[in-house]
Amino acid sequence: MADFEINTALKAYLDDPQSILTPEADPALLDCENDPDAFTPGLINSVLNPIADAVGENPESITKASQLDSLQFLLKCAPTVPPDHRSAEHPYRGTDCELLARCRQVSHLPAASVGKLLEVLVSGLGAATEVVHHEEQQGETETAQHKQTLETFAFLLQWCIAAVETKSAEKPASAPVRGKGAKVGAKGKKGDGSWDPSAQLQAALDTMTKVMKLKLAKIFVTTSERDTFIGLFTRPVYLILESEQRVKSTTIRMHAFKVLCVAIKHHGHAYGAQTSIIQNLTYFEHLAEPMAEFLNILAEQYDYPQLAEEVMKELSNKEFSANDTRGPKSVSTFVSRLSELAPRLVQRQVSYLAKLLESENYPLRCAIIEVCGNLISMLSKAEEGERSENHKGQINIFFDVLEERFLDINPYCRCRAIQVYVKLCELETKYPKRRQVATELATRSLEDKSSNVRRNAIKLLNRLMATHPFAVLHGGLLSYGEWNERLETCEAELHALKPPAGTPGLAERTQADPTVDESLLDDATQSEEKAPMTNEQKMAAFQKAQEDAATAEALSKLQLTRRYYTEALRFIDTLHEANTHISQLLGSKNKSEVIEAMDFFVVADAYHLDTAKSGIRRMLRLIWTKGNSDEGKGVQSHLIECYKGLFFDAPGNFSVNDAANYVARNMISLTFGASPAELTSLEQLLATMMKEKCVSELVLQKLWQVYGVQKEISKQQRRGAIIVLGMLALANPEIVVKEMGICLRVGLGAFGRKDLVLARYTCIALMRMTDNKPVKGTQAKPSMRLPNEHAVLIRLANLLDVQSDSRDWYGLAEQAIGAIYALSKHPDVLCSEVVRRKTKTVFASKAAASRPKEEPQVDENQVDADGDVEMSDVQETQAEPEIDPDVEPAAETAPQGNSSLGLSQLLFAVGHIALKQIVHLELCEQDFKRRKAEKEKANPGSSPAKKTLDGKKTPAGKKSDGSKDEEEDELDLMAGTNEDDFTDAIAHVRERELLYGPQSLLSNFGPVAKEICSNNTSYPNAELQAQAALCMAKLMCVSGEYCEANLSLLITILERSPSAVTRSNLVVALGDMAVMFNNLIDENTEYLYGRLSDPSLPVKRTCLMTLTFLILAGQVKVKGQLGEMAKCVEDPDERVREMSRMFFGELAGKDNAVYNHFVDMFSLLSADAGLEEDRFRKVIKFLASFIEKDKHAKQLASKLAPRLQRAENERQWKDVAYVLGLLPHKNEEIAKVVDEGCKVVEAAA
Repeated sequence: MADFEINTALKAYLDDPQSILTPEADPALLDCENDPDAFTPGLINSVLNPIADAVGENPESITKASQLDSLQFLLKCAPTVPPDHRSAEHPYRGTDCELLARCRQVSHLPAASVGKLLEVLVSGLGAATEVVHHEEQQGETETAQHKQTLETFAFLLQWCIAAVETKSAEKPASAPVRGKGAKVGAKGKKGDGSWDPSAQLQAALDTMTKVMKLKLAKIFVTTSERDTFIGLFTRPVYLILESEQRVKSTTIRMHAFKVLCVAIKHHGHAYGAQTSIIQNLTYFEHLAEPMAEFLNILAEQYDYPQLAEEVMKELSNKEFSANDTRGPKSVSTFVSRLSELAPRLVQRQVSYLAKLLESENYPLRCAIIEVCGNLISMLSKAEEGERSENHKGQINIFFDVLEERFLDINPYCRCRAIQVYVKLCELETKYPKRRQVATELATRSLEDKSSNVRRNAIKLLNRLMATHPFAVLHGGLLSYGEWNERLETCEAELHALKPPAGTPGLAERTQADPTVDESLLDDATQSEEKAPMTNEQKMAAFQKAQEDAATAEALSKLQLTRRYYTEALRFIDTLHEANTHISQLLGSKNKSEVIEAMDFFVVADAYHLDTAKSGIRRMLRLIWTKGNSDEGKGVQSHLIECYKGLFFDAPGNFSVNDAANYVARNMISLTFGASPAELTSLEQLLATMMKEKCVSELVLQKLWQVYGVQKEISKQQRRGAIIVLGMLALANPEIVVKEMGICLRVGLGAFGRKDLVLARYTCIALMRMTDNKPVKGTQAKPSMRLPNEHAVLIRLANLLDVQSDSRDWYGLAEQAIGAIYALSKHPDVLCSEVVRRKTKTVFASKAAASRPKEEPQVDENQVDADGDVEMSDVQETQAEPEIDPDVEPAAETAPQGNSSLGLSQLLFAVGHIALKQIVHLELCEQDFKRRKAEKEKANPGSSPAKKTLDGKKTPAGKKSDGSKDEEEDELDLMAGTNEDDFTDAIAHVRERELLYGPQSLLSNFGPVAKEICSNNTSYPNAELQAQAALCMAKLMCVSGEYCEANLSLLITILERSPSAVTRSNLVVALGDMAVMFNNLIDENTEYLYGRLSDPSLPVKRTCLMTLTFLILAGQVKVKGQLGEMAKCVEDPDERVREMSRMFFGELAGKDNAVYNHFVDMFSLLSADAGLEEDRFRKVIKFLASFIEKDKHAKQLASKLAPRLQRAENERQWKDVAYVLGLLPHKNEEIAKVVDEGCKVVEAAA
């Protein structure tokens, strides 16, 4: 029998396990102390096996000195301290033998041996427990003997579990290779990696529970003995729980909880558990939720809620340092989880927990917010009989706390309050008044500076709308007009009902509000004997009483209904207010915020919220979100999903035909009232959806049917159908190619002539038949073009001859010319004929004027010289539509007006044709390079004779029916032409031939446009002046020589023209010229910047957009005028502000551009006397936010500081001082100068 004393052994173990002496250990083990290489798995097994057999036969044999010391020796070879703590916890001691010295650093006990050792101890303890239990049943208990046996097993088991946990934490490769057992050790290492002692630990915990269910009071008489013994079990349990991997195992977690619950319930471990729980929450984040789960099990299954209450009391008084993040977070998770699992338990201690609301650590405040939500949920679900007297009062208190936390200083707390409300929305009890307050608070939170708060506020509004309490009457839709109509009807019924006299609180008093019955004021001695009522009187009185009661009941119902309607309208009003803010958040940089905003509008549309349509339309612009990141792709794909759900997914009970009608109708409706920008975004969206096969063939057929129907239908519907078809054709040109005949018959036929907008969109759709967009590089795509005699091109050319005084004609002409250049093989020839015919029409009636008459004559000669055969067919086709009965009388009644109008239209067509001709020349160049590359690739050995171009105009118009072969021969010759020669020839045609060539048609109109613009008194028509200026601007984009000659005139018109449209057009034109002829425009950019101060808002917006493009694209040099753009940061117009801020945000990322021009911008802004001080400060503060580097801030401060001494007045000094205060220069000398300067200014004042 070993002389084993538990307190001595435990003290030695806790101090240093390897200091425990084992003199009686197996001699083979003792021999290994100075020969570590002899300590092999084979030796270990030879020692363990006999002990296992002995303990199996008789558990009490564990107390034998030899067996106890052998087991302790083996355990000393398995460290119980994690590798990273070993050297600090137990430093090397000089008295250590060589084996133990090594074991302090690395475990020399293989995993299999550790597992076997644990198995021996667990089975032995289980057998000893069975013996004690059997003797308890028999009433025979040898207290002393059993006590020592159980203590020995418990002590060794504690040690072994610590070794198991340490071994599990080690990396498999950490075991060293040892002498004779090298091979075996290598195998052991391989097995260690997959060693899982979970099942053995589970058995150990189960055995511990069985031991504690014994009548330990008879074995351990004193409390200290019992506590020491119970501690041998609870200590390893807490050690197991420290492992996050172990806690994830539900089985081990539940067994550990069971051990602790029995120890607390039956063996007085409550105080020790409380201390351990607080420590676990402080140091181990992963134990926050398990500890809450443990306390819930203890309270529910073991009827011991006292521990949970004591823990919450202690936590409420615990103080955390400001730097401690782990502790408060863990406590927060614990309290939140406990309130979720056992809300009644927490409710009893809520007065203590409320102290945490005053904590500076935001996670603790978040926990109380979560607690309030869980308690409201619990109280609202309580049965009628379970509710206390102050049930409503408690709920109101918790709601008040939640509402207060909407204004918490920390965004995480604000988020948590909103998230709790989202959960409360799902309760069956609706709390209408609190919902309204929550809706208003969430709407206010949409302006929060934290994107996380805004995102959660949108989510809350979404849930409040989806679970609103106004679905009891009339369904759940939230259309303001319908609810307002119901309220008006209800109020009308209320006025119609006359409340019965005497109904308390309802009848209107006729006298001066008497509060005492008149009969009580009569003399008491007077008595009136009333005659008894007859049966008829009784019946009449009864009927009257019934009617009064019915009226009073109806009145009460109506008043409740009115209140219901009023609350619904208030809720809808708040949602409308929120809608405005959420629309703005669609432009947020935060992806999740944008997605929540989209979901809000989808739900709002489902509930027929009136303002939802505007939000859904605004969502369209998100299709342009850059898709080169996961966020961009996520926003785009979510937008497509939203639109599919809103417009493309028909109800399930629809037939295939009805579903196609539904989708087609929705697609057409998307075009109603859409702005050009929205149509552009819709085009990109529909094209994307078409590529993803979201539009069926049947839907396309329905759209063509709407467009091509011969009977009169709404113009909007027909226009919408062709707009959508044109958008879809962007992804699949065959859509239009297959139905070209319908386009000819409808859009380019009679319907198109009556509705010029329809004809315009038909031209756009026809342009989609071929992809002629310029491609970077020489490899341009080959394009399929039509001959000029094709019916489509003939009709397009005829459209330009339509006589109309509508402004829609210009839009039609623009797209018709664009379609001709997109589809025709030789668009210059066809457009030449168009210009000739238009010129004849305009100038033929003016026989008296000699100069205008000469120009058409030149045109006639040009027709003969060209010898174009096909155009005669065009003119014959044109002859029929020209005789239009609706147009002719108007032409006869106002010849002078028509003359100006015709000339305006002619100049517009000429200008646009000139621009398109430039693009056409670029395409010819690309096509030449592509064909040349293909020719050289096909025939690498051939080298055709080199031929240079003579610089003359391209002979596109000199083709006849047999010109195809000639073209191929010509291209064969061109294959040998040098690319630079061809490029030079094209440049020569553009610069000298188009506007100055002797045979050029456009050369006749440059002087005409200049003449009209120069003599605005001779040509006073405003429309003519506008179109002449536009035409001249477009012609200036063609030739640098023409541009230089007329630039001063253009700038004069830009400065002086009374027409805002003209000024806007010329701003855009100057931007184009800056790209083409940078050297000419660069000296005159101040006129462009000057339009930023234009009195017309559209001109200002156009100028800002133009300059934004030019500067960001590097087309103009940024000079001091950048300060003019900075003023727009605080412009009264919201769109101008947004564009300006976006511009500076982009500019800041380009080589420190804001820093480089900061001083110039400051100088310009400070010198502007018309700029108010408050606005100046806001602009400078915005610009200073882009100075992020300390080096830049110091350099700017050193440049600006000398201006303090040179300030001529107080305002200048204040401006410099303010900007120095914004820059983090950290320069004491500058700060000192600022202080001195302030005194000087004050003295001067």
